[in-house]
Amino acid sequence: MSTRRIHAWPVRLTHWLNAFGMFCMISSGWGIYNASPLFAFHFPTWSTLGGWLGGSIAWHLAVMWLLVINALAYLLYGALSRHFARDLLPLSVSAVRRDLFAALRLKLQHRLGHYNAVQRLSYWLVLALGVLVVLSGLAIWKPVQLHGLASLFGGFDIARYVHFFAMAGIAAFIVLHLTLVLLVPSTLPPMITGGRRETSHE
Repeated sequence: MSTRRIHAWPVRLTHWLNAFGMFCMISSGWGIYNASPLFAFHFPTWSTLGGWLGGSIAWHLAVMWLLVINALAYLLYGALSRHFARDLLPLSVSAVRRDLFAALRLKLQHRLGHYNAVQRLSYWLVLALGVLVVLSGLAIWKPVQLHGLASLFGGFDIARYVHFFAMAGIAAFIVLHLTLVLLVPSTLPPMITGGRRETSHE
C-alpha cells in the first residue's frame, strides 16, 4: 500500500498565510467601511483593525500585497503541480447536485484528501471572488489612474458595492469553511502536518 501527503507544504503554507491575511483584510476593511458606510450599520469597533481610518488603510494596503503575492504563488503551484486538475476537477452540475443533496440529508461521505463536488465548487467560487475583490479594490484605491478599470465596474461608487459584496462572499466562505472543520475536526491536523493518505495497492 503506497501513501502520499494529503496537503503538500506549498498548499499548507499559502493556506495559513491566506488565513492571516484575510483576517487582517476583512477587519481593516471594516474599519475603512465605518468611515464612510454604504448601508445603515457600522461594524463594532472591536472587530476592526487599525484604530482609525489612516491605520485601517495602512493595514489594508500592506496586507493586500502579501495576499496578492501569496495568491500568485498558490496559482503557480496549483497549475504546475496539477493540484487544480487533480484535486479540484472535474466538476459538473450533476455532481454538485448529488453531493449537495447528500450534504443536506447529512449523508455526505468524507474522505481525507478528497474534495467532494460542493467543496470543489466553493473553492472555485472563492478564487473568483478573490479576483473580483482585488480588481474592485484597485479601482477604489486608484480611481483616477485606473479609470478604465473603475469604468468597468460602473464607476467608483458601484466599485465600492462590488468590493463590499465580494468581501461578504469571502467572509461567508470562511464561516462555512470553519463550520465544516468543527463538524469534521479530523480535517485540521493534515493542514498542519501534511498528513498521509493511501493511494494504491502494490
